Amino acid sequence: MITYKQLTLAEIFEDCQNKFSNDKYKFLSLLDDAINLDEIVPLSFGSHFHARTGRPRKHLLYPMIKALLIQRIFSIPTDTLLIVFLKYSQELRDFCGFDVVPDGSKFTRFKQDFLSDLQSMFDHLVDLTEPICQTLDSALASMTIFDTSGIEAWVTENNPKYANRIIKQLKAFKKSHNLEDSYDPYKAAYGSMPTHAASNQAIQQMYINGHFCYAYKFGIITNGLGIVRDITFYNKAFLNAHPDIVVEKKSDSPDEDKSLADSKALLPVLIDFFQKHPLIEPRSFLGDAAFDTMKIYKSLFEGIGFQKAFIPLKTKLSIEGIDYNVNENGIPCCPNDPDLPMKREGSKSHLRSKLPTMKFVCPKMKWKYNSSDKSSRRVCHCDNPCTTSSCGRMIYIYPEKNLRAYPGVERGSQEWEDTYKIRVNVEKSINHFKDSFCIADRKTQNEKTLHADLLLAGITQLVTVLVADKIHQHQYIRSLKPLIA
Repeated sequence: MITYKQLTLAEIFEDCQNKFSNDKYKFLSLLDDAINLDEIVPLSFGSHFHARTGRPRKHLLYPMIKALLIQRIFSIPTDTLLIVFLKYSQELRDFCGFDVVPDGSKFTRFKQDFLSDLQSMFDHLVDLTEPICQTLDSALASMTIFDTSGIEAWVTENNPKYANRIIKQLKAFKKSHNLEDSYDPYKAAYGSMPTHAASNQAIQQMYINGHFCYAYKFGIITNGLGIVRDITFYNKAFLNAHPDIVVEKKSDSPDEDKSLADSKALLPVLIDFFQKHPLIEPRSFLGDAAFDTMKIYKSLFEGIGFQKAFIPLKTKLSIEGIDYNVNENGIPCCPNDPDLPMKREGSKSHLRSKLPTMKFVCPKMKWKYNSSDKSSRRVCHCDNPCTTSSCGRMIYIYPEKNLRAYPGVERGSQEWEDTYKIRVNVEKSINHFKDSFCIADRKTQNEKTLHADLLLAGITQLVTVLVADKIHQHQYIRSLKPLIA
């Protein structure tokens, strides 16, 4: 017979404390040597913090920052538990520099009062870590990957019973009125639910990770290495600066509404990002099918200066004004066999734009070598040729005429398949922020606090990059937890 024992709070804390105690001196000493706050904290942050308040500050700037970094490095979910660790660990207090441990209100007030300074610190760290990323892998570091997500707020509307009650009522309505199967109670529930939480209009209704919720939305940019480059919190100030982002409900489809909202948010976020970081050059963009619009392709290439865009097609490709067949990826096909795509030959011509001309040749063409003059020429071996030319038909494509069909890279090619797999790194970063850095399930509805927590998660990841670089162990650029273990 298996016996079960209910663990006490003291036993849970002791277990956590034992895990932390493994090589604690070595790890904290490593952090102390590797983290130079004078290097990563902007001077403006220190000036703002130490400005006259009428009385001396009881807790200094660097100890507060160190404590909040430790909270995320060790995945401590709440400020309350962080305070418990600080009170019972002399080593942690010494590392942070606390004589007296702050209470919970001090940490909350710090986040809210110095939100703009945390943003400046984050932006500064992005510039500090960019050369490191370029040194590790310039190809991956030059990729720009964008995605959106949300932080669920602690409001009544996020209680599962709230949505279930509405869905239950609509199911009963469908049954009592003998409505057809086309009536979907779940979509109807989405349409009837309020657009924002009753306690705070900034907490918007969203469809995230397959479920309805009321959350603060944010956009995140990472490079191909999965290192965060930008975090944009869609608060009132940002939306007022970019009124075109706001999308009211257009339909009963949450997926469609989310796509509309995401597509409108992309360009303002990218423009703001590259303006803040002029030394970061846009090369390759990776995004999901929500960004498959002609306006976005045009802005990515002509407005921002990307060379390639990896965006899946949301709708079937259509190309006007051509006299040849193309497949679903926009590749020209043999006139006599629509299922036979033509072969791509390299072309570096830039006669019309910065994008290279794409040249396709007959799929049955082969190069023939002439030993007498040591030359090579194309020879078409088609039994039913579509042209009188001995080398077969050739088609030149100028990508700028249809950037959606030809976004600087051949759709369906091996390069496309290999590169687009890298987009998952932005989703990994989001999950890392929510789970490892404990951004999800924060029991607050305060906008500034959640925004600060999100920035602190980004700061922690970038500090991790600096630490991994200084100790010459770049395998830890995403997480320092293996060093703790």
